[in-house]
Amino acid sequence: MNVFHWIAGWILGLVWLSRVIDAGLGVRKIPDISLPEWDREPAVPHPSVAIIVPARNEEESIEQAMLRLEALDYDNYQIVVIDDRSTDRTGEIMDRLAAISAGRLKVVHVRELPAGWMGKAHAMWSAARETKADWLLFTDADIMFRKDTLRRSVAYAEAAGADHLVVLPQVIMRKFTEKMMIAFFQLLFVFGHRPWKVADPKTKDHMGVGAFNMVRRKTYEAVGTFERLRMEVVDDMKLGKVVKEGGFRQRVVFGDDMIRVRWAHGARGVVNNLTKNFFAVMSFQTWRALLACVGMAILNYLPFIGVLVAHGWARSGYGVALASMFFLYSGIWKQGDIHPWYFFLHPVSTTLFIYTMLRSTFVTLHNDGVNWRGTHYALEELRRGLV
Repeated sequence: MNVFHWIAGWILGLVWLSRVIDAGLGVRKIPDISLPEWDREPAVPHPSVAIIVPARNEEESIEQAMLRLEALDYDNYQIVVIDDRSTDRTGEIMDRLAAISAGRLKVVHVRELPAGWMGKAHAMWSAARETKADWLLFTDADIMFRKDTLRRSVAYAEAAGADHLVVLPQVIMRKFTEKMMIAFFQLLFVFGHRPWKVADPKTKDHMGVGAFNMVRRKTYEAVGTFERLRMEVVDDMKLGKVVKEGGFRQRVVFGDDMIRVRWAHGARGVVNNLTKNFFAVMSFQTWRALLACVGMAILNYLPFIGVLVAHGWARSGYGVALASMFFLYSGIWKQGDIHPWYFFLHPVSTTLFIYTMLRSTFVTLHNDGVNWRGTHYALEELRRGLV
């Protein structure tokens, strides 16, 4: 048995240690545009930017988000906000704000969703057709922008020669269960999407976030617009994927509190948000989802179990794995409000994420598709539309 623990322990130890080394060296390469060096103006003339905001039933956040966007200290931008079939006061609030915006805010009302489209993808595609701006910034209706966000972002994108810029948002977390779950989610990204490799054209690593996807219009059109992603559940990541695969220059940056979002309320909120996405990430294939659950269990449970049941030096590999996990949690702490001691809740987070994957798979198969914001999207159509 000790032979098994020697082999399994050191395989896991080396896997986790490799991620610590990779992340430790890589994160330093990610620029932070909140630093004083990026408090600058872009080259003159300032390129035009269209901020595109899809919204469906967002009456609680849409006014504050729009007012923050209208207060940005950049002089060449417009806001195109889409009322995507809202059944609450979202459209009414948009129209009221547009009437007093001096022409900067344009409202597009979508009354019906054409066949073969996800609602959000169709809303963003529709809005992009309403503008000829040099840059298109796709964001969400609950994102709160700091006044200098757009100016700094455009200055960096132009200086770096980027075709697609992702600014990582600051996630507002008020409950310890949110912090526990989001910390684990960020660790998953260390394995699945290495943001420090996104700028390397030799890798397949790519990135996209719904909070801030800014893409040059020429690039957006070259990759097929959102029409190519019309049935993608994870449209933000898939935009990053097609941009990277198209050979365009993609950049990911930190921005401190330049963009902020309350992504979920408690552990249950995280589970509910990811139930829509997880099976889609697995390309709606059951075997992949089950394999992902097994992989998560081995990778995350076994170091904790092994260090308890193995004897003597046979525990050393598991110890390296656990120490590596703790270092990764420490790295997350430096970038956000998550203390390293959340490491001790790692097995609990693992259980909840495995449950979320299984729940996402079961719910999607049971419903024969995805129910999202009051619209049902058939599973067969979602599978056909995968990029």
